[in-house]
Amino acid sequence: MGGTGHHQEATDSKSKGGLFWVIPDGYIPPESRGELLSHESICVLNCGTRAAKLSIDIYFEDREPLEGLIEVVEGRRTRHIRTASLEKDSERIPAGVPYAITVTSDVPVIVQYSRLDTTQPELALMSVMAYPVEG
Repeated sequence: MGGTGHHQEATDSKSKGGLFWVIPDGYIPPESRGELLSHESICVLNCGTRAAKLSIDIYFEDREPLEGLIEVVEGRRTRHIRTASLEKDSERIPAGVPYAITVTSDVPVIVQYSRLDTTQPELALMSVMAYPVEG
């Protein structure tokens, strides 16, 4: 279709996604069976050209939040951030403890959340879109 670059410029100028996302149901399964490891991921798509700086906060039922976890998703890239790998001041999210997540980005991104639970031979995979909140 012989491009002049106009379509690419128009696409880059439009924001795709949101700046603040909520994932209310976090839970890292405490055990795994078989070859696959139980885990959760915050899946982030950055369609823009600028790198997205994310600030992730983790909220618990019975303890103070784990706030200001910083991750970067380069422009025109995706990242699957395993929640078990998030750490600040040697503190991590404990397995087997319910929690909630907020993700704040300095550029628009799209956020999805996935959990692989292999605590039983009949493993379960859950994947849902995070909830975007307009400021």
